[in-house]
Amino acid sequence: MIIVTGAAGKLGRRVVERLLERVPAHQVGASVRDPRKAQDLADRGVRVRQGSFDDPASLVHAFEGAEQLLLVSLDRAGEECVAGHRTAIDAAVKAGVGRILYTSQMGAAHDSHFQPCRDHAQTEDLLRATGLPWTALRNGFYASSALQFLEAARHTGDIALPADGPVTWTGHDDLAEATAAILTGEGRFEGPTPPLTGTAALDFAAVAEIATRVTGRPFTRTVVPDDAFREQMLTHGAAESLTDLLLSIFAAARNGEFTAVDPTLAELIGHEPAPFSALLERAWTEDSPAEQAQGAAS
Repeated sequence: MIIVTGAAGKLGRRVVERLLERVPAHQVGASVRDPRKAQDLADRGVRVRQGSFDDPASLVHAFEGAEQLLLVSLDRAGEECVAGHRTAIDAAVKAGVGRILYTSQMGAAHDSHFQPCRDHAQTEDLLRATGLPWTALRNGFYASSALQFLEAARHTGDIALPADGPVTWTGHDDLAEATAAILTGEGRFEGPTPPLTGTAALDFAAVAEIATRVTGRPFTRTVVPDDAFREQMLTHGAAESLTDLLLSIFAAARNGEFTAVDPTLAELIGHEPAPFSALLERAWTEDSPAEQAQGAAS
């Protein structure tokens, strides 16, 4: 059986859907904090069990019978994140899981400017220490993060953000398809994979050109000093920890930590990954009519 944690989330749900295209539903299991959010999967024959990273016993139960476990990384940072991953890995060992796959990130390193990349590096160390077969999926930086940074700009036409560097923004759908391919034996990796990325590394100046081309509206790129950006975030009520985390993305990008472009993702999915222009166009055209009207009026 293949067990997927976070199976009700943005990536985990997509992976389960891709797995169901490849294997019978009874061979797939979902570990979720709230089983009600995965009831539709249960209705299709997926084994759904409650599993919380804050409740080790629940994870042991959720992981029971797993030949492979996909550990989807937590949306946390620092020791809280690593501790949760440690709990899940310990539970996997106790449950007798055969192999662990973990959603790591391109740029994972102990000396990264970006805290989550340091967390990924520590988690990979934990996996290495288990003695079990394991794979770290070095996923490209999620394009959804870039789209969140662009949310204000889509109405103002100005991408006003700190100085950055090229980032290989990569879509969830392509990464989910590749993950399902690896889980079902279409690709095999021991330890960290090559970077699983899109086909181009883009800074926000390039993104502004893409947005202009996709929408037919002019977009500009304004560099905001880090201190000014931090003050803006805090003034608008953002937590200091979140503000520092966001700033660290730009620091890591300036340091060249997310520039890798690699063909492995395309090889796994059998086609070129979706370019950022397509991801941007899809996201901005799937909004509600009210949101579209708001953008047009701005």
